[in-house]
Amino acid sequence: MEIIAYGVLTDEQPLLRAAFDQAFGDRRELRCLQLFLDRDTAPTAAGHEIVLSSVNDTLDAEVLRELSRGGTELIAQRATGYNNIDLAAARELGLSVARVSSYSPYSVAEFAWALALAVGRRIVRAAHRTREFDFRLDGLLGRDLHGRTAGVVGTGRIGTAFARIAHGFGMRLLGWDVAENPECLALGMEYVPHERLFAESDLVSLHVPLVPDTHHLVDARMLELMKPDSVLVNSSRGGLLDTDALLATLRAGRLGGVGLDVYEEEAGVFFLDKSLEVMTDERLARLMTFPNVLVTSHQAYFTREAVGQIAETTVRNVEDHLAGRTSRNTLVHPGS
Repeated sequence: MEIIAYGVLTDEQPLLRAAFDQAFGDRRELRCLQLFLDRDTAPTAAGHEIVLSSVNDTLDAEVLRELSRGGTELIAQRATGYNNIDLAAARELGLSVARVSSYSPYSVAEFAWALALAVGRRIVRAAHRTREFDFRLDGLLGRDLHGRTAGVVGTGRIGTAFARIAHGFGMRLLGWDVAENPECLALGMEYVPHERLFAESDLVSLHVPLVPDTHHLVDARMLELMKPDSVLVNSSRGGLLDTDALLATLRAGRLGGVGLDVYEEEAGVFFLDKSLEVMTDERLARLMTFPNVLVTSHQAYFTREAVGQIAETTVRNVEDHLAGRTSRNTLVHPGS
């Protein structure tokens, strides 16, 4: 039986193949494709019982119907998020859907700090200058983190790892979540309403999932509450942040820096080479024009440790499907 994987990145492929070879040997063949799964490419999955999807694939009702007609029984998402999958349609079609519910929290937390430091200390601008042998310090004045306030929006495993690093910098910690995390409380974190968190924090980092209640959690009102020189980092999901409101805030000269590893309209752009094309997404193009904004292409999770864990968990999801089992990674299972 051949298993097909979509949206497989060059550096991901050897780790994914190694995990499947170790688990199945010659009993299962893994076919890795760089192309993304959508309405145009769905027919290529015909005859494959198991489809390994990526977070940038489009798995709406039409795509799922095409997969079901082609004999697909399991969709194993190689990511934690699954807002790109129509779960109701999958349930109606009798498809199984699984995800990777967790992997190294340090990959994302450390990268969020890399963004915070890069924009806060003007590192990208400085690097561009020194490559041209311009060694002036004009416009590169940063601020100490020690003694300032870090607001952590979402204190799960990644948010907690981010908070530990903030604690190491000697920062005051504010948190917001549906439930208080004892590990964060032990660091001295104070849980407050999110309005107060945005108003008092010098650095705000987002670590909540994208669900209907968190869509555009950071809107014009929240941005207006933020200090004019504060830093905002989003390494979670693009839809948490209202891009139009952010652009208006930046045009008004507010915010000391913004680090974005995700973007709400990233599908069809991120993970692809667009360097020889006209950028038709005007909002993304405008974001790139601000000197205090740093955009990266959804790479926070992209460490050898995290990608290896994602591959191993995906293998377990496939094994569970073949054995008729469910787990905490199961999102949809026929009959449940």
